[in-house]
Amino acid sequence: MVKKKASKKPSSPAYSSPSSNTSPLPPVDPQSLRHQQRILALFSDAFGSVLSSASFAPVLQSIKQALFNRDFDAAFGAEEKLQTYAARWSPTRALCYSSIFQAIARHIDQIAPSPPLPPLTLPPPPPPPPPPPPGNGDEAVRSAESCPRAPARALGRRVIRMLCIGGCAAEHMAFASHLHQTNSAGSLALLDAAPWAPVVALLQKQATSPPPLSSHASAAARAANAPLLDEEQLSATFSQNDVLVMDRDALRELLGPKPLTVTLLFTLNELYTNGGVGKTTRFLKLLGETLPHGSLLLVVDSPGSYSEAAVGKAKKRYPMQWLLDHTLLEARAPSQGYEWEKLESHDSLWFRLPEGLSYPIQLENMRYQMHLYQRRNASPAA
Repeated sequence: MVKKKASKKPSSPAYSSPSSNTSPLPPVDPQSLRHQQRILALFSDAFGSVLSSASFAPVLQSIKQALFNRDFDAAFGAEEKLQTYAARWSPTRALCYSSIFQAIARHIDQIAPSPPLPPLTLPPPPPPPPPPPPGNGDEAVRSAESCPRAPARALGRRVIRMLCIGGCAAEHMAFASHLHQTNSAGSLALLDAAPWAPVVALLQKQATSPPPLSSHASAAARAANAPLLDEEQLSATFSQNDVLVMDRDALRELLGPKPLTVTLLFTLNELYTNGGVGKTTRFLKLLGETLPHGSLLLVVDSPGSYSEAAVGKAKKRYPMQWLLDHTLLEARAPSQGYEWEKLESHDSLWFRLPEGLSYPIQLENMRYQMHLYQRRNASPAA
């Protein structure tokens, strides 16, 4: 479980499990556990002063109240609140999202091919060795073995492109986690209506800098101290914008010409609820029209009745998944020139924090629904 670091009292369980399932968690691979702890450490290092501040609890309460009132300007309008939100809720989500990226890696890899290998360059041939002296030929063997050999072919990293709409801190570190685990490089675009730019810059620095060490760390520990990612391994940009008001040209410029993965992680239901079903449907159709062929759309949100939207004057409520499928899979006209295929769909999944993780405050498990689609150019009619 995730324990409180500073408290001297016995720590309580940091997560809640469904009452219908009290079986113990399966054992976690030690390497995976160390990696998850490292991701948590990125957050605790980045937001250490926030977590230890006397204002943490009251700021957190004000965010909760603003979210309850659906006053998102009040919840996310100030950097202090964004850092508090990221310190409190983003760590678990980052681990959860990273596990989702790992689960769908085969689909992501298919649209992110490895770069071509550089041509093999041979060094100039060495001058011929002098004739061997009379004897058993050992000197000739040593001379041949000392000749320079062709360098090993350098393998380029796979380059993964991703656009995360409606989220920043958790998505950013989840993507960094995935790049580390797959030894890939990545280009990440983050889009949100709130001013997340300072938090993005802070986390980018954390992910590409060696973690802090104690002044008493050994020379070996200092030599082995490496960042999660190389600086050139992850490019991250942030755009402050409301995706529901973006026009076709702005969205096309953001997406670019190459296939990528677009994510709506705990975002789509908020778009339906606060932006309206009409505007959100328009955005989804515009996304289908502008996405490059082969691109993926990953939607993760709260399960069941937590993700419903009211439609029409009668305010009849529809599940988010039904609205999404209706827009992508059923309402498409053949003349639009593209089609969606649902690759994976799960109505309810759990992400459970393994025992042994440590974080300054208590974290919880997550339950979510997940749907993965792929956009393809439609075949011309016969």
